[in-house]
Amino acid sequence: MTLPQRMSFLSQFRAAPNLLTLLRLFIIPFLVIEILDAHYGVAFALFMLAGVSDALDGLLARWLSQHTTLGQYLDPIADKLLLSTLFIVLTHVGLIPRYVTVLVFSRDLGILLIATLLFATGTLRNFRPSFFGKLNTFIQIVALIAVLLAKIVPSAQIGLVRDGLVHSIAFLAPVSAAQYAWIIFRRLSAHETGTAQPSA
Repeated sequence: MTLPQRMSFLSQFRAAPNLLTLLRLFIIPFLVIEILDAHYGVAFALFMLAGVSDALDGLLARWLSQHTTLGQYLDPIADKLLLSTLFIVLTHVGLIPRYVTVLVFSRDLGILLIATLLFATGTLRNFRPSFFGKLNTFIQIVALIAVLLAKIVPSAQIGLVRDGLVHSIAFLAPVSAAQYAWIIFRRLSAHETGTAQPSA
């Protein structure tokens, strides 16, 4: 029997990696408040703290052998909620163009709806991140850092990097969505014909 199966829900809740994930969730409202109050230095520090907690929870899960079922769901939810909230609030204060946030949310919502439908019907249950999906998430994180940093250290160079990253998100969001759609189409075709599913 695996560790996630042996541990009670309360024990999983108390596992060190999951406590760090909960800390990341706890940071989100304070991060929003600091951005709305234009305290970008504090917001930057909170965002970096959230990033450190994200890295540490994965390391602790491996070091302490505390891979839990709760963590498998909670960690990606915390990551997505953090990024999505930041895109919304930074768009609200005029630091990220609205069309970029619309593209990001359209991509995420489309993937979520399709994955939910396929999972609920039992058609497909394995949705691994694609290459462009991982790249898109990485660029989003770096872009958010650059957006906040540009408010703390006004610089033409940082501004150029920020703008380039933000425009990259607008390109990668639909490209990664198209890649997911292509992967799902291939897997559905393989599923219907009874052949082995192709890898992502």
